[in-house]
Amino acid sequence: MVKVIGLMELIDQGAFEQYRSQVGQTVELYKGSIKNRGSISELFWNELKIAPFKTFVELEFPSAQDAHTWANSPEYQALVPIRSKAMKLTLFSVAI
Repeated sequence: MVKVIGLMELIDQGAFEQYRSQVGQTVELYKGSIKNRGSISELFWNELKIAPFKTFVELEFPSAQDAHTWANSPEYQALVPIRSKAMKLTLFSVAI
């Protein structure tokens, strides 16, 4: 199992709603699911000095290959222009 974590700083709420209404379908096409979404309530340390973020998403895929295929799929890539308008994003996978 692989988790994909997104750290987000929203910049356009309307574009975010448009993105959010479509992204789940792309995740499901590649055997994934959205496990959690939420707001950051407290940041304890930021020693890596990553860019500010206030929200997150946690996706789950059966394998690293499924996650990679989804992230590079034509369906998801079609949403990248909307995503770029909606937010700044750091997206990474974690092997469990």
